[in-house]
Amino acid sequence: MSTVKIKPIRLLLVDDHEVVRIGLKTVLSQQGGVTVVGESATMASAVQDALRLKPDVILMDVRLPDGSGVDACRDILAADARIRIIFLTSYADDDSVLAAVLAGAQGYVLKEIDSTALIRAIHLVAEGQSILDPTVTERALCWLRGLGNGRQLPGIEQLSVQEERVLALVAEGKTNKEIATALGLSDKTVKNYLANVFQKLRITRRAQAAAFFVRRQS
Repeated sequence: MSTVKIKPIRLLLVDDHEVVRIGLKTVLSQQGGVTVVGESATMASAVQDALRLKPDVILMDVRLPDGSGVDACRDILAADARIRIIFLTSYADDDSVLAAVLAGAQGYVLKEIDSTALIRAIHLVAEGQSILDPTVTERALCWLRGLGNGRQLPGIEQLSVQEERVLALVAEGKTNKEIATALGLSDKTVKNYLANVFQKLRITRRAQAAAFFVRRQS
């Protein structure tokens, strides 16, 4: 009787601390089902390695020596939307969480997570699910879903129905490509809708939406 061999998840580690990368590699190798295909310590190398190695999942820190993991996430997904990205970080602040969600990340977990839960998160994200820890994302997701339900935001122009739908899907951790499929739109149209939203919120970059959220909640 033959058994079907399950293909291991190909994972790229992105963290500027070598000790952290070594520790993660050790944990992942002991659990099985995940193969670390590369390591990156900077934003620039993360983007290059992601496009070269084509991993299934990237485990990435938010803050890197030469820039933001959020910016790396956005650049990687713009080039290859099939890659799934989980942020593994020490930062639980609302601005980092919301910026990650808006950039298209499928997961956001803290480094305090135990090894079993981390392995499970990697597998779930690889299967197409989103892992956005409710302890750090509740406020961000409530804000975005409020937009999706048509809540009027004081001081800014009302969003269109389609713009609200796009943001509601962003709140669920969907990438631009997934949003396009769900709404029957092109990738370019989704990008245009998001650009309109950012203009109405008087922001110029995705990450700035996080700062807007924090100001409204304070």
